[in-house]
Amino acid sequence: MPDNVPVIDEGLNGARHILVLPDRDVAEEVAEALPQRFRVAHEPQLVRDALAGEDDAEDAQWLVVVEDPAGELDPAALEAFAEEHEGWLEAE
Repeated sequence: MPDNVPVIDEGLNGARHILVLPDRDVAEEVAEALPQRFRVAHEPQLVRDALAGEDDAEDAQWLVVVEDPAGELDPAALEAFAEEHEGWLEAE
């Protein structure tokens, strides 16, 4: 998975959910578990979110972007799932 890719909308309608996680390992674990725990139509996208002025990957947060074209995913359930992994659901 490439680092530092833009979070883009590829013409999908519906909702986009962004889970913010503390590191890459946790983000990868969450991205792998999402399809088993929730019905996701598209593979979650991992994105490195470097904080302003920080070059060290250790200081980066990782985003798991979940496209929800039908708007079927429960944001509260996604937020609880992110919190289980020391993260949160970003309000868009």
